[in-house]
Amino acid sequence: MAQSSIEWTELTWNPTTGCTKISQGCKYCYAEVMTRRLQAMGIEKYKDGFNVVRTQPEELLRPYEWKKPKIIFVNSMSDLFHPEVPLDYIKMVFAVMNDCRQHQFQVLTKRAERLADVANELVWTENIWMGVSVENQKVADRIDFLRITPARVKFLSLEPLIGPLPSLNLSGIDWVIVGGESGRKPRPIKSDWVLEIKNQCEKSKVAFFFKQWGGTNKKKSGRLLDGRTYDEMPKLMRPIAF
Repeated sequence: MAQSSIEWTELTWNPTTGCTKISQGCKYCYAEVMTRRLQAMGIEKYKDGFNVVRTQPEELLRPYEWKKPKIIFVNSMSDLFHPEVPLDYIKMVFAVMNDCRQHQFQVLTKRAERLADVANELVWTENIWMGVSVENQKVADRIDFLRITPARVKFLSLEPLIGPLPSLNLSGIDWVIVGGESGRKPRPIKSDWVLEIKNQCEKSKVAFFFKQWGGTNKKKSGRLLDGRTYDEMPKLMRPIAF
């Protein structure tokens, strides 16, 4: 677990590592770039590289070390619902989240179909937020798979946003994150796309979070939209006292 610079979370926890690309949003994967760096540094967890999916059982005890309530992004370096992650291991990760009710866990996947297939075999305590990544209209059906899960909080990560999403079905969705692509060769994001999504969220009373414009210098591009930041979050579940 590590402090995170991601604007919408506090910590990251990676009980699995590695992934494979499945759609256009994966083209310039942040986790792939970071894995190469960590591998070059000799970090044991990343010795097999990005394209090898590995469970990391030694990480399962990590959230128990944190007694103070935190918002935790699960698997920033992987995808918990990747087909090479065994269902029994997914259940073990969920059991940790079920136990650590003082925290809010944010799980994000592109494998929405597998998520829907196994959702009823998992225990969904209220502190587990479930999200899917949707980069353009071509993969918008991921939202339908998310919608049928028992997750108490459901969210969308529209990042990197590489195309318009003019007709989002936000029924049952609690939170939408929007962000542009960053890196050496980022694909452009258009302000009209972002404003259109913001307006849809407002009409549907869904929390809207604008993460960044991205670009080759994302810090310079900033995250102002219409002269202000948008940092809305879903209502936090009340943590259990210890």
